[in-house]
Amino acid sequence: MDEKVTAAPTQEEIVNWVESATKEVFQTMLGLDATVGEHFIEEPDKGLSMGVIGIIGLVGDWTGTAVVSCSSPLACRVANTLFMQEYAYVNDEVLDAVAEITNMIIGNLKNNLELKLGTMGLSIPAVVFGRNFATRRSGKESWYVIRFDVDGERLDVQLCLTPNQLAGQNLKGMPRIMSLA
Repeated sequence: MDEKVTAAPTQEEIVNWVESATKEVFQTMLGLDATVGEHFIEEPDKGLSMGVIGIIGLVGDWTGTAVVSCSSPLACRVANTLFMQEYAYVNDEVLDAVAEITNMIIGNLKNNLELKLGTMGLSIPAVVFGRNFATRRSGKESWYVIRFDVDGERLDVQLCLTPNQLAGQNLKGMPRIMSLA
């Protein structure tokens, strides 16, 4: 992808791409239906406070963060199916399963984003789990939130993107992100 593209995707495109990526991963990898529900724009001062949260950074001419969050029971169900073992509570394997699903969903989404925004790289997924914690989003950018129902459990995919202020600058000595496009 040599041509530089900078037109921001529309909200409709993002919702469609997230819906397609999420449904494909859940159907193909888990044999589960993910039914899209409401979608909306959320202000940056909102944050998550419970459940299992997978987080991946995106970088290129545009930069941002993608989050996949779900309840503990859904996280266990994902791990049960993905690893073909029973998990009654959240442990390291369940967190690994959420990281894998996050990577798959956002990796598929990235392929569509690249059509509009140029080549992008992904960070290694991070996973957060607990109760009564608070997350805080820095910056002023709003977040796309696309909500799904998976067998009565809620799954949210959230995305925040903004033009990269450092794109195109020669940053000698800075680590480079490799794109596996």
